[in-house]
Amino acid sequence: MPSTHSWLSIPADSDFSLFNLPIGVFHTGDQRPRAGMAIGNHIVDLAAAAEAGLFGKRRFFVKIFTQATLNGFIALGKPVTNRVRKKVQDWLSLPQKPENASNILVERGKATMLMPIQVPNYTDFYSSIEHATNVGKMFRPDNPLLPNWRWIPVGYHGRASSIVVSGTPIRRPKGQILPPGGAPDTPVYAASRQLDFELEVAFVIGKESALGEPIPVEKAEEYIYGLVLFNDWSARDIQRWEYVPLGPFLGKNFGSSISPWIVPLEALKPHRVKGPKQTPAPLEYLKTKGAKNCDIALEVTVKTQGQDKETLICRSNTKYLYWSMAQQLAHHTVNGCNVQVGDLLASGTISGPTPDSYGSLLELSWGGKNPLNMADGSTRTFLQDGDTLTIRGWAGENGAKIGFGEVSGAVLPAL
Repeated sequence: MPSTHSWLSIPADSDFSLFNLPIGVFHTGDQRPRAGMAIGNHIVDLAAAAEAGLFGKRRFFVKIFTQATLNGFIALGKPVTNRVRKKVQDWLSLPQKPENASNILVERGKATMLMPIQVPNYTDFYSSIEHATNVGKMFRPDNPLLPNWRWIPVGYHGRASSIVVSGTPIRRPKGQILPPGGAPDTPVYAASRQLDFELEVAFVIGKESALGEPIPVEKAEEYIYGLVLFNDWSARDIQRWEYVPLGPFLGKNFGSSISPWIVPLEALKPHRVKGPKQTPAPLEYLKTKGAKNCDIALEVTVKTQGQDKETLICRSNTKYLYWSMAQQLAHHTVNGCNVQVGDLLASGTISGPTPDSYGSLLELSWGGKNPLNMADGSTRTFLQDGDTLTIRGWAGENGAKIGFGEVSGAVLPAL
C-alpha cells in the first residue's frame, strides 16, 4: 500500500487517489498520443517519466508509452505493469517535490482523452439476476428467468469496431421495427423510438490464451488487467423485433462507450466482496472461493439538451452481479475459445434490488409505462435527441477513492 501523503495536492474527493493510478491515453493538442496515469487533477505523462529514467530501459519504455494504445504495455504482463504503477506511486510519495515534476505532470483539464486500447473482440454478458428477471417479467410474466440462466453466464459476441471513448456522440440508429400492436408481418424501417443505455462494467484482457485451452476459473484473474465503465447503448424496439432466434444484432452493434481510464484490478483488492449466493451450486468448472465481486458504486445521470443540470436516474453497484468476472471468463473459454490482449468482456446491465437501482431505462420506466421526471420539467421513457447520458463509478471513500471518472455520450439525430 502506498503512502497516504504526496507532495502533490490531491483533492480529498478525487476519483484518482494514490491508491488508484488508472491508466489511459491522451494528447494535449499536439495530436501525439501518449500513456498517462491519473492522479488528482493531473496526469503523470508516462512517456516523459520514462524519458527521465523512472522505469529504467529508457528507450524501451519511451517507445511503449508513445504508442496509440495501451495494448503493447498491457501485453508486458502484470510483473511489469504492476512495477511501473509502484514506481509512479513511489515518485508521487517522495518527501519533497522532485525537480522533474513540471516535465512529467500534465493538467487533466488540458488533456484530450483517447481510446485507451485497441479492442480485438468484445463479449457482452447478462450477469445481473435482477436485470434478467425484470426483463423477463415484461415479456414472459409466467416464466421470467429462463431455465439456463442460473447454470451459465449467458453472453453474446458484440461488435468491437463500434466501441468508442467517452465524449464521442452516438447516432440514433435505424432499423426494422414492429409498431405497437402491429401484426408480425408489418414491420417498418425507421429510426429507433426506444433508445436506451445499459449500465455496465467491462474488464480488459491482459494476457493471451492459446486456442483450445480453457482458462481455469481459479486462474481467470491472472488474465484480467483492469476494469472500465461501459455503456452498451441499446435500441429496444429494433432489438425486440430481431432477437429471436439468434439474439442481439442491429439493436446493439451501433455503439458502445467506455471510460478512458482503466483501473488496474490490483487497485480494487481492498474492495473485493463475495457475490450473491448461487443456487443451484455452479458446475465444477465455475465454482469459486472467496471474494470475487467488487464493491463499486455506480450512478447514472441524464442532461437534456440546452440544460446544465443533470438528473440522477439510477444508483447501483457491481456487488449485485450474480456471475463474477472469473466465472464469465472461465465459461467464455471452457470450449477452448482463446482471448487476446485488449479484448473487452462486459458484465451486462447491472441492476440492483430496488427500482432506483435498475440499470436501464427499459426497467426504470418499466417498458415506457412510468415516465421519469427530468430537471428541466420534461419527462423521459427512453432517450431523446440531444440528451447526454453519463455513468460514474468509484470504490472506497474520500482520500482513498478508486474512481473510474465517467463515461458520457450525447445522442445525435438519426441520419
